[in-house]
Amino acid sequence: ADGLCQRLFAPCKPKAFQQPWAQDEWEIPRDTLKMVKKLGAGQFGEVWMGYYKNTQKVAIKTLKEGTMEPAAFLEEANLMKQLQHERLVRLHAVVTKEPILIVTEFMVNGSLLDFLKSDAGKKLKVNKLIDMAAQIAEGMAYIEVKNYIHRDLRAANILVSETLHCKIADFGLARIIESEYTAQEGAKFPIKWTAPEAINFGTFSIKSDVWSFGILLTEIVTFGRIPYPGMTNPEVIRNLERLYRMPRPEGCPAELYEVMMTCWKEKPEERPTFEFLQNILNDFFIATEGQYEMQP
Repeated sequence: ADGLCQRLFAPCKPKAFQQPWAQDEWEIPRDTLKMVKKLGAGQFGEVWMGYYKNTQKVAIKTLKEGTMEPAAFLEEANLMKQLQHERLVRLHAVVTKEPILIVTEFMVNGSLLDFLKSDAGKKLKVNKLIDMAAQIAEGMAYIEVKNYIHRDLRAANILVSETLHCKIADFGLARIIESEYTAQEGAKFPIKWTAPEAINFGTFSIKSDVWSFGILLTEIVTFGRIPYPGMTNPEVIRNLERLYRMPRPEGCPAELYEVMMTCWKEKPEERPTFEFLQNILNDFFIATEGQYEMQP
């Protein structure tokens, strides 16, 4: 097959060309955006597919009025704008008057959580799943180097492109949605993804993100199962106080479970860096001597 692993039978579909975003278009007027299709709704607002100036396809996140202070939001958005990496969802522009709108690049396959539960997602082999985990670790390693924190790392906040590349979304938003992080009531606080020191003392750091990444690994390997199945949030908190850890999920390679367990070390400083996690996951199949090689 001319040196290829596999003969190519059809040409690749050409990728639709996305025009680069003009740098100065940052705070934009609301009427330059057209909402086309609602993609989802959460407790703080909705996500829409839409168009900017009728030409550029974008994702538009709407925030309910009163969710955050516009001034605090703009300050954070200016920071978020500076975080640019191929593994992070690109923040294009904002509408800073309430209701606040956040305009980002559009990702065809939606959230990783929804994708893992889809027919296409369920067909993914373990090596592709670990490749996706490595991509997320790469994006988080960039956030780590920039001394930033995500604070809400989970499969619902990872987006998947047409070519199955993962990008991290919603970094930094969690901090300014104060209600989510001061009130620990109900679904507002993602207890099952949150490190013990963040639950107990509100201490968020890149190391609490590492804990969340370990939980995210369980979501990936179980195709989107909710962590700690069958447990309520109060039960999870009580069990964590007794140093309980989630058992190895079915179908999870033992070596990957070891990675999860290092993410869940009780002392934050004993958890690995994202750079280390990225390297481990990138080399996963070399290190485990090909026992998970794709079957012909």
